[in-house]
Amino acid sequence: MSAGRLVVCPTPIGNLEDVTLRVLAALREADVVACEDTRRTRILLDRYGVTAKLVAYHEHNERARAAELVSRMGDGAVVALVSDAGMPLVSDPGFVLVQSCVAAGLAVEVLPGPSAALTALVASGLPADRWRFAGFLPRKRGALEEALGAPETLVAFESPRRVPATLRVLAELDPDRPVAVCRELTKVHEEVVRGTASELADRYAGEAPRGEVVLVVGPAAEAQGDLDAAVDALRGLVDAGAKPRPAAAAVAQLTGLPANRLYRALQEP
Repeated sequence: MSAGRLVVCPTPIGNLEDVTLRVLAALREADVVACEDTRRTRILLDRYGVTAKLVAYHEHNERARAAELVSRMGDGAVVALVSDAGMPLVSDPGFVLVQSCVAAGLAVEVLPGPSAALTALVASGLPADRWRFAGFLPRKRGALEEALGAPETLVAFESPRRVPATLRVLAELDPDRPVAVCRELTKVHEEVVRGTASELADRYAGEAPRGEVVLVVGPAAEAQGDLDAAVDALRGLVDAGAKPRPAAAAVAQLTGLPANRLYRALQEP
């Protein structure tokens, strides 16, 4: 294995004091820091007196830049990967680079640190024993309804201007569903508003929240019960010799639950 390696470094989601000592050390020691926006990363580095060579690594140049960085690591370079905020790869660029490093036999070290999804989940006060991260919520009504129908706690990013419409859809599906709108986490104007889908749909109907938003939606007890029963039926069909996907489609027709969700639940241990 080459001495070169990739160090994945999470950065603050708002408050710059949330950066870890290990991340600062990695940024100081790296031969090059790959970042979404060099200007934004430079603000963090200047705050802590880190002088590092920066290269842009974002969704528009990801594949070309990944090949270049892998070549440098193959020659022994240490590359630190950061996104604008939080953990790279989590709704941020980085997957192509990590995948390329693994394929090339290069070491990948991941440092722990800030995450908007985890911060919002804990702050919401909603069940955290079983949850799903959906990234950015889909815009099409059907796909949005399926995402919001998750039987476990759902954590998702949402554009502030779309929050009223999303809450309205959720309120139509399940007005009593518990929700938390987590806004500007770790920043000066941090706010966590908790309530039912109906209450929050009314609250934001006239004015969308400002800043970066994470929605946390609690599980629906009935949906969980329906899903468990449907998966049990699906598992019985598969154990009897049916192929999983056609069986999932058949159970979906009988229960009204999405076939893809049934199939995924069947694969879970």
